[in-house]
Amino acid sequence: GHIAGIRDVVGFHGESVAELRSAFEEAVDDYLETCAILGKEPQKSYSGKLMLRIPPDIHAAVATAAETRGKSINQLVAEILNQTVRDH
Repeated sequence: GHIAGIRDVVGFHGESVAELRSAFEEAVDDYLETCAILGKEPQKSYSGKLMLRIPPDIHAAVATAAETRGKSINQLVAEILNQTVRDH
């Protein structure tokens, strides 16, 4: 396996769920140790903040769609993005 969202290569494998879990934990420990040895900061998880530049007309349409649904733009966009990644 690999750890999604981390650009560095952190590989592990196992024949069972227990082996996979153990190999994953060992791989993460090794990754953190290697980062410390190299003086490199480990990759951090995503913050949940996403800057997005879109044309003003799309911004207005999204704002209207959110308002008619009784949601904030953030709520609407988060739902749409979540559905999109689930579908693919």
